Amino acid sequence: MNRSTRIFDLMICVCALAVCAASAIYPPGAVAQPATVQRSNGDDFRAVYASAADVAEGKRVAETACVRCHGAHGISTTPGTPHLAAQRAAYLYLELRAYQSGARSDKNMEGAVRFLSEDALIKVAAYYASVEPARPRVTKAAKGAAESDPVAAGRATAAGCAGCHGENGVTQTPGMPSLVGQDPKYLIAAMKAYKSGQRKHDMMKSLVAALGDADFSNVALYYALQKPARAKTPAGGNAEAGKSAAAACAGCHGELGVSTIPTTPSLAGQDAQYFAAAIKAYKDGSRKDETMKGLVAALDERAVKDLGAFFARQQPRPPKVRKPLTTAQWAARCDRCHGLDGNSTDPRLPALAAQRVDYLEKVLHAYRKGERKSPAMAAMSEVLTEADVEKLAAHYARQTARAVVYVTLPNK
Repeated sequence: MNRSTRIFDLMICVCALAVCAASAIYPPGAVAQPATVQRSNGDDFRAVYASAADVAEGKRVAETACVRCHGAHGISTTPGTPHLAAQRAAYLYLELRAYQSGARSDKNMEGAVRFLSEDALIKVAAYYASVEPARPRVTKAAKGAAESDPVAAGRATAAGCAGCHGENGVTQTPGMPSLVGQDPKYLIAAMKAYKSGQRKHDMMKSLVAALGDADFSNVALYYALQKPARAKTPAGGNAEAGKSAAAACAGCHGELGVSTIPTTPSLAGQDAQYFAAAIKAYKDGSRKDETMKGLVAALDERAVKDLGAFFARQQPRPPKVRKPLTTAQWAARCDRCHGLDGNSTDPRLPALAAQRVDYLEKVLHAYRKGERKSPAMAAMSEVLTEADVEKLAAHYARQTARAVVYVTLPNK
């Protein structure tokens, strides 16, 4: 570590000159930043090594220009507005410069920094970096979001489904559909259709009545991740006769009944009696779909049984759904740049620990939508789901923030 030490309670980092920037030396599997950074000759590091007089002057400017939004001593009480207390000095300075130059757009911030000199920006950044950090504060809802596991939650919610739909969603009851091998988007739409009454089934409507969107997503994800298998039920009809008729279904339901369209169900391995009942519902209009109604209108009972037998014989395949990363796994990736538990040791990269949860959510959404520009953050955030964003924000809001002081040692 060269001539530096790191003490985490105080986070006193002694910076040596010969260490490369964190972004250049960090290995892909790392989980925390190095304690040392290379000192720059540019203005961005002046805030890091500010004097006590600079900090005092920065406090005076901050109390005039910043306190209305960011709160006393940088502890924000305004929803969506970040804490600045103990934020990394070089990062704050660079962000203030970005607002002043128009590289980042925010009317309030642009107005606040428009007439501040370069010297004032440096001193304000130094002041906020020097104060006591915010304490972790998070709502009960956010705490729950951080701790939940969607697959485990889906398994728990789906426990009541096994009696009809079989263990792990492979039915053993004739007339009841298997749920494995389906894309979550289709299963979610089907459950919502039962809840709204668009699909007519009194028992299903009562069973899903109390479920919300998160429950639907969790249940659908759980079944999508189970190993597909054919329904364990008998299939009447002639599968060979059904093969030629099935060619007309492939355009929507996929070759051999394995759908490649997320909102269209796979038919491979499905219970034959359920298949026949669904076709009848489309024919009589109790299931609303004009395309399906037109396609099945000419099918007689024998043709429907043959089709059901053919699809029941086919091997279902898993949908293209990955098991989501846990919050801990996502956080480990974020910690590579933002420091262990969100306590950055690179003065150019922001600390996340104990930040306002609503602000963290807002920023992640801004990167996902491209409203804030950063190739690294865009790559990280574009694959996050809404639930991932909520859980990550809650995770970092719960961490204890640690201030960092950088001390320059004289060369020998």
